[in-house]
Amino acid sequence: MKIIDAHFHFADFPGFNELAIAAGHENTAEHLEKEYKRLGIICGIVMGNKTLSLEGHHYPSFMRYCIGLDRFAIEEDHERQLSLVEAHLKRSDCVGLKLYPGYNHFYVYDKKMDPFFALAAKYHKPVAIHTGLTATNDALLKYSHPFTLDEAAVRHPDVQLVMCHIGNPLLESAIAVLEKNQNVAVDLSGLLEGRIGDMDRFLKENHWYIDTLKGWLVYLHAWDRVLFGTDWPLPNLDEYITLTKAIVPEPYWENVFWKNAARIYHLEQFID
Repeated sequence: MKIIDAHFHFADFPGFNELAIAAGHENTAEHLEKEYKRLGIICGIVMGNKTLSLEGHHYPSFMRYCIGLDRFAIEEDHERQLSLVEAHLKRSDCVGLKLYPGYNHFYVYDKKMDPFFALAAKYHKPVAIHTGLTATNDALLKYSHPFTLDEAAVRHPDVQLVMCHIGNPLLESAIAVLEKNQNVAVDLSGLLEGRIGDMDRFLKENHWYIDTLKGWLVYLHAWDRVLFGTDWPLPNLDEYITLTKAIVPEPYWENVFWKNAARIYHLEQFID
């Protein structure tokens, strides 16, 4: 079975080497390409969260990227940001835009974001949005709540949104937004961190959470809008595949593991 990792990070950030080692990996392109090939992962989508410069986003051939508005105040040099984002979206290897509202303290439905959504619509590329818990204490959950995507989806009906991390742990809210808005998809990234080891024991000990998440997805029954993603370098890749298979019923594995990401992020070139 093919797999597309629709959400991972690849950058020389402080702590990334340690995170990768803790998950049983190395934070290098060579190691990741080897692991991807071993596991049948044909492509990975980098969620960019570094510079906006064009020179700062060149990746190996098995990667594509979403240009990220992270650590940038949207109000500062607005026109320059729009120009740079458009230059990225014109690239074939840039497959979308990534927003980090919880970390950067803005609502995705704010009118100041309209020009960025307009660019996404112009180039027919999705907007991925961080939702749910954040990794830093100075982030604010009110900006990353799944409900914020409801208004964004209504304001921008021609834009495909991707709710990253399924709003974890705000699962009920996330499912409500997905059920109401057909232009919202979800990725299942960021649900594990580090090396688990005994996955059978982990699945048993966390059966309530896993059953709850699976139950909501079965209720939603929108398997054409659910994407596999890892949030690497946080988790071990083998273990993340095992977790996803425990959450997603087997008849929908191909949709979730690669078909949906290939369609939404326009990755046809990776499909035989």
